[in-house]
Amino acid sequence: MSLHQTIKDEIKKAMFAKEAERLSALRNISATMTSEVMAKGRKPDELATDDEALAVLKRLSKQRKESIEQFTIGNRPEKAEEEKRELVIVESFLPAQMSREEILKIATAKKAELNITDKTKFGMLMGAITKETKGTADGNLVKEVVESLFN
Repeated sequence: MSLHQTIKDEIKKAMFAKEAERLSALRNISATMTSEVMAKGRKPDELATDDEALAVLKRLSKQRKESIEQFTIGNRPEKAEEEKRELVIVESFLPAQMSREEILKIATAKKAELNITDKTKFGMLMGAITKETKGTADGNLVKEVVESLFN
């Protein structure tokens, strides 16, 4: 079953359970996925592919994190909490993220494999690691790990 269909099924479950907040978040996710499908020139009743769905979920996750930061800075803790609860729902559909240690292992192996000795090939190493982790590693964490390899 596709990720988009799973989310549609979760919407039904949230309706029956009368979970208003979860229902709202799931509808937002589903609507964003449908918009993604339509932006690619397909019909709105088609489901997003798993890759498209993951891209949407990552984008929504990033937006929620940025909103939390802005609401915290703006002294709006109630809005920040609302965004945090929605972020938990969005992230529940994302694959588990790699730990720093797991990324470090991959980064060290890729650095040796590509024979990278100086920071001028930073971008090449970042690209190779990102391709290897296939979205299961946070980009900022990958960047930190790669920078630490050159220090």
